[in-house]
This record gives sequence, structure tokens and C-alpha cells, in this order.
Amino acid sequence: MDKQRDISYRLDQLTELSRALGNSRDIPRLLERILLTAKDITRADGGTLYRIDDSDNSLMFYISLNDTLGMHQGGTSAQPISIPNIALTLPDGQPNLSAVAAYAANTRKSVNVPDVYQATDFNFNGMRLFDEKYGYHSKSFLTVPMQDHEGELVGVLQLVNAIDPVTGEPVPFSETDQHFIEALASQAAIAMANQQLIQRLESLFEGLIKLINVGIGEKSPHTGRHCEHVPELAMMIAEAVHDTTDGPLADFRMTDADRRELWVAGLLHDCGKIGTPTHIVEKATKMETIFDRIHLVDTRFEVIKRDAEIRVLHEKLALGAALTPAHSAELDARLQAEFAQLDDERAFLRHSNFGTEGMRAEDQQRVLDIAARHWRGPDGQLRPLLDEEEAGNLRIRAGTLNDAERQIINNHIVVTIKMLESLPWPKQLRNVTEYAGGHHERVDGKGYPRGLTRDQMSVPARIMAVADIFEAVTAADRPYKRGNTLNEAIDILSGFRARNHIDPDIFDVFIRNKVYQRYAEQFMHASQIDEVDLSKISGAA
Repeated sequence: MDKQRDISYRLDQLTELSRALGNSRDIPRLLERILLTAKDITRADGGTLYRIDDSDNSLMFYISLNDTLGMHQGGTSAQPISIPNIALTLPDGQPNLSAVAAYAANTRKSVNVPDVYQATDFNFNGMRLFDEKYGYHSKSFLTVPMQDHEGELVGVLQLVNAIDPVTGEPVPFSETDQHFIEALASQAAIAMANQQLIQRLESLFEGLIKLINVGIGEKSPHTGRHCEHVPELAMMIAEAVHDTTDGPLADFRMTDADRRELWVAGLLHDCGKIGTPTHIVEKATKMETIFDRIHLVDTRFEVIKRDAEIRVLHEKLALGAALTPAHSAELDARLQAEFAQLDDERAFLRHSNFGTEGMRAEDQQRVLDIAARHWRGPDGQLRPLLDEEEAGNLRIRAGTLNDAERQIINNHIVVTIKMLESLPWPKQLRNVTEYAGGHHERVDGKGYPRGLTRDQMSVPARIMAVADIFEAVTAADRPYKRGNTLNEAIDILSGFRARNHIDPDIFDVFIRNKVYQRYAEQFMHASQIDEVDLSKISGAA
């Protein structure tokens, strides 16, 4: 090959490597491609790529190749490299300049050695031992530091034995070889630094997501677990929809980038709860604020009972000698009957304090009747047993939240959207806000906060809504309810489908592909997992 064609070939190889460096994010394969290209354009028989080991400030053997020996260690091979790292500093703190790779790393200078057995500037004992062990003859070495545009060392390239294309014998690396490898090393180092920067930024971003969820988890452990489980379930449903080959969702497909986008949305779908008051998120009973005020009601009943007892004693004292045993027994019986009624009313209020799925109208009225009782406060004034706010809380029809508290809870999705919209999302994550912000929308357009209809929501957003509901109804760690069994949870979900709250097609895939079973086995308690009777599921395909 003449010189001009040789230069042209090398430039073509560098160009191809540039394309690979720009298109791939697989750093191990990139590093191997870098070493192979370096070997190719210099016709080197072998080569080693070192990376920086920050843990002990040394160079570690990352990939080692040798054509004559058929050697491929490290990198993408299954063969580990057992060679010890090369220290960049000596025990006295001085830079290590005796090992040629360490010298290149410390000085940021290339080293071109025509014949290592004639060289006296560096310690090649390790190379000689290698030759003895494998019956190899090392001769020419070219060692080039890989540093990025800021001068940061990324690694070291070392090539051994440039092969003469005519004789097949080892020859020294030429100045042209050195210039090309220096250009390749610089280009590769910058590309690697960029890729590492991207990975670190992505790791930082994911770390910030975890930071938000840790904060939510510290405020409300069950909400933290909810934020962990919903993305898992959303991905299970999404994969089932992705695999669907017939029906309305047959055309839905996801790339790896789409999957990551949905996963991030799942992690962040309740990030707005970081601003929701803890006593509302954790409200276990209807009377709870920062403490359960049912105990105050208990005290009022005790005051009423005490006053009733005092009233009877006064009545007995007033009768004096005229009090007969029969009359005394009658007064005591009336007092015990009054106590029994008070205890019954107190027990009723305590029971009402726990959220149910539907408080009867007559029970709500009974709360009002009991609230009309009076007790005497510390100031001597009579006041209702329950004030308007307390009676209102105890009459909550379902759950533990009153209308004002439910509005605060619902507002978390508005805060979530506001938080996510404030971020400068890159193109590959541009849909995170829509996916995360749509999990309380309904396909009939009566959800919140935007009242979107099915046609206005993407498939991933509709998937998120199903995942959010099913996780919530199966969770066994909520302070205000028990965890439903698998059958109960599916029945509740099918009710949402029948009432046109969730996407019926996604529900059908969820049931048909038994996504519920995979989720249950991974995240539900064994006591909740019962045999599912699909014939009883309303609306199941």
C-alpha cells in the first residue's frame, strides 16, 4: 500500500471511529472499538487500554489484545484481567515515572520505544516476564495518554509490535503512527468524557428523583412505597400492552427511550405530595389532625358521666332521711341506664371515627343527635358535645377525609404538574409531565385536574391511571384502610372500568395477560393473594 493510500485508509478509520463515538453510549464497547482501531491503523500485533482507578490513584488493565497469542482479556470478553494495577505515585508521594504507562499518564507525554530490550529509561521487567510466560517477543512500544479537552486523564493506550506488512516482522512505530494515535486518543478521550458526563448527569437526575421520594417516604412511609410500586406496575402493564398483537392497542410499541420516560414518570407521579401536610396524608381516622381528637370526645363523655353521678348524689343528699332503700336503688338504676346509653353512644362515635366505604344516612343522623348533647366545660359553661367541624368529620360518608382535606390531597397532582413543568426536560423525556400528571384523569373527562378525555390522553398516561388505582387498593400499609385481597382489588378495578373511569382496553390487557398475578406475587402479602375467578369480573374481555 503506497503512502497516500495508507494515509487515506487511516483517515477513513478515524472517521468511522468518530461516528461510532458519537452514536454509541456503550462505553465498554466504545473502549474496545478504540483499541481495535488503534491496532488496525498502526498494524500493531497487540495493545492494552488502561483506565484510571480513582480508588487508589492507579492505572488498571481494562482491555488487553494480542493477535499472535490469540489473547482477548477484559472489555467485552469473558476473560478477566488478573494483572495488578500500576501505581501512579510511589510510596514517598512522588510520581511513578519508571513504568512507561505511568510515565505517560503523569507527564501527559507519548512514549515511542523502538526496542524495549535496548531501552534503559523505563522498567520493562513486567514485559519481560510476560514474554517468558507466553513465549512472546515484545519489541516496539507506543504509549499515548488519553486526555480530554480540559486536560483530565481518561486512560492510556499502549500498542506493542508494529508489524511490517511485507516481512511480517516487528518494527518500530513511525512518527506518523504516533501522530495518528495521539489524534485518536484525544478524540476518543473527549468522546468518553462526554459520555461519562452524560451518564453522571443521568445518575444525578435519578438521584434527585430518589431524593424527592426519600423526602416523601420520611413524611409518609406508605406514600414512599406507593411511589416505588406504581412505576413497577406501570412497566408491567406497558410491557403487556407492547406485546399485544390484536385489538385497539395492537399498534402500541415502546422503545427503550419510551420505557425510561414512563419509568421516570412513574417515580415522579406523586412528587407533589412533598408539599401535602403530613397529618392529611397520614390521616388514619376522621377525627385525626396532628392527633386523634376522638380522645377529647372520650373525655367529654367522662365529664357527662361524672356530672350525672354528682347529680344523683346531690339528689340523695337532698332527700336525707326520706331516702328509702328502694328509691336509692331506683336512682342508681337510672344512673346505670344513663351510663349504658352514654357508653353506647361513645362506642358508636369511636366506630364511626374509622373510615368506611359507605356510612349510612341513619348513622350520619345519629352523629348529629349525639352531637346535640351538652357537657359542662372547664369554664362552667354548657356546650355541645361535638362542634360543627367535629360532627362533620364523624359524618364523612367514605374514608377519613372531609371535603376540604380531600381538596388538599387532590391538589398534590396540581403541585406535581407545576413542579414537573418547571423542569427543562430534554427531548427524550418531554412526555414525563403528561404521563405523571394524568394519573387522576378519567376517560370520561370527569377526572382532575384538567378533565381530560380518553382521546386527549396518551396510552402511557392511561396506563399510569390503572397502575395508580390498583396499587392503592392492594396496598396493605395504609393507615386508613386494610389491603384488599386480589379478588377484591380486581373487582374494584372492574367497577372503575364499568363506570368509565379507566381505559377499558388497558383493563382488558391487564386481565387477559394476568398482570395482576405477576404484581401480586412480587408486591402483595401472601394472605391477600386468593384465586381469581375471571368469570365474575365485570367487563372483562
